[in-house]
Amino acid sequence: MSTSPDPSSTPDTPATGAPQPGTEDRARSRWNPKAMLARWTGWVPIRSLGKRHRKRILAHLLALGERDRYLRFGYPARDPQIEKYVTGLDFARDEVLGIFNRRLQLIAVAHLAYAPAPQIKGRPAMAEFGVSVATTARGKGFGGRLFERAALHARNRGIDTLFIHALSENAPMLKIARNAGATVERDGGESEAWLRLPPDSVSSHVDEALERHMAEWDFQFKRHMRTVGDFLDGVAEVKSRIRKVRERASDQDPPAR
Repeated sequence: MSTSPDPSSTPDTPATGAPQPGTEDRARSRWNPKAMLARWTGWVPIRSLGKRHRKRILAHLLALGERDRYLRFGYPARDPQIEKYVTGLDFARDEVLGIFNRRLQLIAVAHLAYAPAPQIKGRPAMAEFGVSVATTARGKGFGGRLFERAALHARNRGIDTLFIHALSENAPMLKIARNAGATVERDGGESEAWLRLPPDSVSSHVDEALERHMAEWDFQFKRHMRTVGDFLDGVAEVKSRIRKVRERASDQDPPAR
C-alpha cells in the first residue's frame, strides 16, 4: 500500500528486504527527566486530522512546488492526481497528522497508512509513513516530530514496523528515518526504510493521550486568538472610517465669520 496518489503510468514497487530489530531503550529514554524536559521545551502541537480537513490538506499539497511534489509522491504529481489522493484518504483506517501555524494554516502533513494485510509475506502488517512540509516551515524539525508521533500512534495499535518508501535523492526523509534508528536500504533511485517498534505500554498510551489533548487545546486557543484578532481588526477599521468621515465633514464646513 502506498501513501501516494496512484499515477496510471507509475507501477507499484513491491517492498523488499526485512526490518531490523530496534531497541526498546530508545522508547524508555523518552520518560527520563532530561528527555522529558527536552521534549516539552521544544514541543510541537500535532493534531489528528479528519474528513473536515480535506480542503486544508488539499490546499497544503497543491501549494507544493514541482520538486517537492516529486519527492513527496515519487513522481511529479499533477493537481488532478493530488485531488484524487486527498479524496481517497481513509480517515477511519489511516492516521493523518497535521501541524497548524498561528493563522490555522496547515504547514505540515503526515499520512500513516495502515495495510490491511502484510506487505511482506510471513511478516506482521506494517504502517507506511509519508510527510510533506511547506517551504516556509522547513528547517524546524517538523518532519521528524511527525515521524515520532506517527511511530507512537502505530506502536499503540500493535503495529510491528514503520515503513518508508522514498526516492534515494530525498535526503531529508531518509535523514528522518536514520535519526529515528531505522534501517535504510538503497536500491538505485529508490530507498526503503524500516523501523522496528517496541510493544505498546501504559506509558506510551498516556504519552499519546497527552499529545492529543494538548494539541487540541493549542488549536482551540489559536482559533480563539484569531477570532479576537479579527474582531479587533474590525473595530480598528470602523474607527478609521469614522475618522475619515469626520475629517471629510470638517473640510466641507464653511469658515466661521
